[in-house]
Amino acid sequence: MPDYIEKFAEELYWAEVNLKPIEPLTSRNGNITIEDAYKIQIKNVDRKLKNGWKIKGKKIGITSYAVQKMLNVNQPDFGYLFDTMYVEDGGVVKLDSLIQPRVEGEIAFVMEKDLKGPGVTVADVLKATAFVVPSIEIVDSRIKDWKIRIQDTIADNASSGLFVLGGKKTVVDNLDFRCLGMILEQNGEVVVSGAGAASLGNPVKAVAWLANKLAEFGEYLRAGEVVLSGALAQLVVPKKGDFFKVSIQKLGSVSVKFE
Repeated sequence: MPDYIEKFAEELYWAEVNLKPIEPLTSRNGNITIEDAYKIQIKNVDRKLKNGWKIKGKKIGITSYAVQKMLNVNQPDFGYLFDTMYVEDGGVVKLDSLIQPRVEGEIAFVMEKDLKGPGVTVADVLKATAFVVPSIEIVDSRIKDWKIRIQDTIADNASSGLFVLGGKKTVVDNLDFRCLGMILEQNGEVVVSGAGAASLGNPVKAVAWLANKLAEFGEYLRAGEVVLSGALAQLVVPKKGDFFKVSIQKLGSVSVKFE
């Protein structure tokens, strides 16, 4: 294993602890592959587990074709969700507990059964899902000024920060996820809108991609885990005092406040 894997994992860990971003990994080492980036990510996942953190689920990133084009890649990525990242619906987040947060609306899937790739289909995902809820993901980056390539964000646990889950549980029967409309309000004003199709054309397809990708690492989605299936519109920068509400057609709403 290249020695920079340990070095960059250490840097990212302390950047998160100290809330001090670091220069992009890719600007300092052009040899980092996507495979290397996942090795860096896993180093810090293992470290957090040893520190007593518990995995609550996974998140999928880079699900928008526009973002893939911007990063010059043709695939999403994934990261881990920990219990320490969870915020109650209507909860308060301290802005200075993060480095450079962004807010986005997503559909979260909660698994009823284990889901193991390879070969997972959209139908398999629907069968394995207990219910879905609206969610707010607060992404953050330990990479200075968000100057990321795909290797940077993967190494940085897919730029994860915090997540909020709505309280209304909706079963997946008869839902056309592609057409579910989403609006994100900032202090009562709609600032962005989108629909399920923004995530890989269909959020269910994004979850199937994740299950199949995890199989490459000997991993899988476990019963009870939460899966954030990808942003449904562009990101919004929060300020102190901001109140955000995400409403998704048929799924209800979820909110969070920054102070």
